[in-house]
Amino acid sequence: MQDELIARAEAWLAEDPDAETREELAGLIEAGDVTELAARFGGTLQFGTAGLRGELGAGPMRMNRSVVIRAAAGLAAYLKAQGSTDGLVVIGYDARHKSADFARDTAAVMTGAGLRAAVLPRPLPTPVLAFAIRHLGAVAGVEVTASHNPPRDNGYKVYLGDGSQIVPPADAQIAARIDAVRSLADVPRPDSGWETLDEGVLDAYLARTDAVLAPGSPRTARTVYTAMHGVGKETLLAAFARAGFPEPVLVAEQAEPDPDFPTVAFPNPEEPGAMDLAFAKARESEPDLIIANDPDADRCAVAVKDGADWRMLRGDEVGTLLAEHLVRRGVRGTFAESIVSSSLLGRIAEKAGLGYEETLTGFKWIARVEDLRYGYEEALGYCVDPEGVRDKDGITAALAVTELASELKERGRTLLGLLDDIAVEYGLHATDQLSVRVEDLSVIASAMRRLREQPPTRLAGLTVEKAEDLTRGTATLPPTDGLRYTLDGARVIVRPSGTEPKLKCYLEVVVPVAGHADLPEARTRATGLLAMIKQDLSAAAGI
Repeated sequence: MQDELIARAEAWLAEDPDAETREELAGLIEAGDVTELAARFGGTLQFGTAGLRGELGAGPMRMNRSVVIRAAAGLAAYLKAQGSTDGLVVIGYDARHKSADFARDTAAVMTGAGLRAAVLPRPLPTPVLAFAIRHLGAVAGVEVTASHNPPRDNGYKVYLGDGSQIVPPADAQIAARIDAVRSLADVPRPDSGWETLDEGVLDAYLARTDAVLAPGSPRTARTVYTAMHGVGKETLLAAFARAGFPEPVLVAEQAEPDPDFPTVAFPNPEEPGAMDLAFAKARESEPDLIIANDPDADRCAVAVKDGADWRMLRGDEVGTLLAEHLVRRGVRGTFAESIVSSSLLGRIAEKAGLGYEETLTGFKWIARVEDLRYGYEEALGYCVDPEGVRDKDGITAALAVTELASELKERGRTLLGLLDDIAVEYGLHATDQLSVRVEDLSVIASAMRRLREQPPTRLAGLTVEKAEDLTRGTATLPPTDGLRYTLDGARVIVRPSGTEPKLKCYLEVVVPVAGHADLPEARTRATGLLAMIKQDLSAAAGI
């Protein structure tokens, strides 16, 4: 077994094109580090609907140039099998370690396969890549990013020609083509032949951001902005300047791209501590709101003054505010969200006479909803301009929410005040999440198995009226690894994360509200119910 492991590692080493990972792997082989070699060579990083994402390092279970070249070759073979023999593939990348290398390797593989390749001019937000696919008439796009994962990670996100991310069966078909790549020597990789795009593609994206805002709307709200060490700053500042908003006050420590993310443990605005520097800047400058992007700027976080200090709005709160904003502007079309997001969107759409659809988790599903006008997901993802970007877009979402804040400011009102009005109109929809990060993935499998074998019958004293195992699919949803519990006045969904080693449980309670005076009591009740559901669910799952 050990000899076989060493042999596999030596064969990988022999064709590894990267001096850094070659040195790393040679050291492991020389040291006879069987444990680490087994972790690197115990399988292959699986290509799925999220593409690839994993820790940087040598070996087939890590993100590296060898893995990326194979992925690109598999994608090229898939595209050619679909009839795209000389189509254009657009490639974008963020500022993480190795991202530029992975983008260049992808361009070389596409060119070697007879396809045309074009690389964005520099590290840019993921929504710029999603826009460029449709704008340039490409047959596919690749974004090299690990989004808000830890610094040691990178990833590889694949889009098809409609500008949305891949879904089954394309993911399995691409994966099969990747598996068919026997040796890197079989993959032609010329040193040139692809195009590096100029700033024109970014200019076109920025011109499109104007469509998000209503002509002549107020543009007075002042913001503090953090790019979270990612690539959002220049694009967001340019979009805000075009729109005529006051220039955002930057969180200087997090403004420039830095692949080591030195000020945060996890570069995700939702993680504890990630927004501390932004809150400190807001206490100094007293803006109307705080805007944060994640490192590839496809997500948008919003924080507001709440009493004496600042707090993050939940993704569902921002999703609701944007929906209400669009309804008041008289938009038509379909509103869509994933099953883990608040059911409030459906009520807003129904009252406005708009279409509404619920999808599986991920914008790859939301973006495919017919006649989509607005889509959101509770994990800070919002699509306010689906004709321009068929994906979540943290830049245009920031514009839209700042426009709303400006309109409210002109009337002496706030985002929190509008949320109060919405709660009185539709009932208080309070959401929370129980998220468990694990080192051992078997903990997640064990929890899911336990819940399937012994589903809870009551949570927080509320009867579970319906328990659904989503692996069987539903009348409106394809199969997915998840569980959904419908209670009297509450809803719970449990699923493994698709991109991180986490078990995620999404909770919602709905408390009727007679008037504004009843809101404090309703919030107290909702907070208590959510806490009890968390406690009971943890016990039921054994976590």
